[in-house]
Amino acid sequence: MHLRSLVSPAIFVWLALLAGCASDRPARRATVTDSGVVSAPRAGLTLTESGTPLKGGYSARRVTGDYAGYPALDRFIARMAQQHGFPRDYLNGLFSQAQRKTWTINYMRKESKPGPPSPGGWSRYRAQFLDSLHIARGVDFWRRHAGTLRQASERYGVPPEYILGIMGVETAYGANLGSHRVLDALTTLAFDSPRRADYFAEELEKFLLMARQERFDPAQPKGSFAGAMGLGQFMPSSFLEWAVDFDGDGRKDLWQPADAIGSVANYFAAHGWQSGEGVVIPAVLKSGGTCELETGYHTRYSVAELSRSGVAPRGVLDAATPVSLLRLRAHAGDEYWLGLPNFYVITRYNNSTYYAMAVHELAQAIRAQYH
Repeated sequence: MHLRSLVSPAIFVWLALLAGCASDRPARRATVTDSGVVSAPRAGLTLTESGTPLKGGYSARRVTGDYAGYPALDRFIARMAQQHGFPRDYLNGLFSQAQRKTWTINYMRKESKPGPPSPGGWSRYRAQFLDSLHIARGVDFWRRHAGTLRQASERYGVPPEYILGIMGVETAYGANLGSHRVLDALTTLAFDSPRRADYFAEELEKFLLMARQERFDPAQPKGSFAGAMGLGQFMPSSFLEWAVDFDGDGRKDLWQPADAIGSVANYFAAHGWQSGEGVVIPAVLKSGGTCELETGYHTRYSVAELSRSGVAPRGVLDAATPVSLLRLRAHAGDEYWLGLPNFYVITRYNNSTYYAMAVHELAQAIRAQYH
């Protein structure tokens, strides 16, 4: 998500499944004129002050519809015009199409920060992804896109199975891309949500820049309830920084497998993936099965330091190796693992120990069945 630190991982997965698998871009909507009369978008393209074309043909002298009379939106439009050269009439017409997502508003109001992992939480979370469907789809996706995955792995140093692990957890390889128009999702969260409005306003800004750069109608793409897009669920800011045109067709299209594969691999490489290195290693407690140390993907210990506290790797690691101490709350009891630097890289995609471990285990399961 490429959506980080917004909702708990388990709830985010439920929301992604709830969103369905609609990936078709909707038919062009009508434009609301300054008089409030609805008409079809104009033929041709709108141009920015610098001559950059804008798709959709939207135009209105003021915003109408769900977001009429929003001073914060008016200020946003003024800033987009001043800083980025967007015609105000174009943005007025575009935001006249935006629809308020009441369900999202209600959900964000009641969502609270997740508490400590509950007993059995890892087993329940794991079961959502480590099933025969996710594994079989991952193997099939690998077979159909083997050449592209090989090229991405060679260029960025990221094994194919970890690219697939991300896509499997995020969208089940494109089956759950989300059914919310990105314009509606980001506008709602920027101007109607009590939580992180500034963040979503920035993502809305990046989305409009993305639409202009990639030459698509910003009212068309669909994604998650929070605006994440494509097979890898990139937010617009991540798209602008790390998306790549991997198939060389002149566009970055994360709804297409090749660009999504290259972009996920590039994201990992940019965040420090170490080619040829491991991800996690199981650990054993030597002190009667209890551990008082802080755990989580963000922790940092040396192997020697953990050993002095009664935690040892089930394998060979140099005493100076920096690791994170991970606790997974399984039905059969707590599991302890040592996260290597590549595990931390996975958490840059989503700040969650369970998320990163699910990606890792799904990747390993796909690798084991691919031949």
